Amino acid sequence: MKSEDVRACSDDQLQGELLKLKKEQFNLRFQQATGGLENTARFKHIRRDIARIKTDQRRRALEN
Repeated sequence: MKSEDVRACSDDQLQGELLKLKKEQFNLRFQQATGGLENTARFKHIRRDIARIKTDQRRRALEN
């Protein structure tokens, strides 16, 4: 998810996307613990997407 995509989403969409990413991150941690994780780079992408969403949510909160 790019920054432009995050800015274009509504607050509810961002909250839903954040929840989805956190669940995926949780599942990846379990896969890694059991040795079934193949794409370890996905961690980095998810972590950065979560940071982008949280940053934009904070920006919106400060504007109001």
